[in-house]
Amino acid sequence: MNNGNVQNMDTVANEKQYIVVRLGSEQYGIDIQYVDNIVRNQRITRVPKAQHYFKGVINLRGEVIPVMSLRLKFDLEPDEYTNATRIIIIKLEQHSAIGIIVDEVKEVVTLSEDAIDKPTSADSAGDSRIQYLSGIGKQADGLISLLNIANVVNDKEAVS
Repeated sequence: MNNGNVQNMDTVANEKQYIVVRLGSEQYGIDIQYVDNIVRNQRITRVPKAQHYFKGVINLRGEVIPVMSLRLKFDLEPDEYTNATRIIIIKLEQHSAIGIIVDEVKEVVTLSEDAIDKPTSADSAGDSRIQYLSGIGKQADGLISLLNIANVVNDKEAVS
């Protein structure tokens, strides 16, 4: 009996929760431990001379938060703002908050370690976005590209 409890605790420890978001027709997962808040789209104040994927800043309860477009960061077509558009506020340990614009927040999923494959260079087919992935989550209704949110936020690529 005691052995079963230890086994059960291990299983729970090997699971992670992800917020599933949509960008165009693709689904991405963001580790829930980095998500501080999810807010409706709001007025973004532009910042001059910022990278092309930085849309500007928002004022969230007195805190000025930079906002970036994942679509532009991933070289997808520009954002289309709808009622489903959300800004996800991400907080990494060593950084202040940053907002990322997504087309829609779909759900929260729990994935076990064995439902996650590590990305390979073959998955990317020469795509530089591979550095932004921590894995591919397998779910009943499809695959979810799991974002390595620290690499997405910290990458200060040169404007091409």
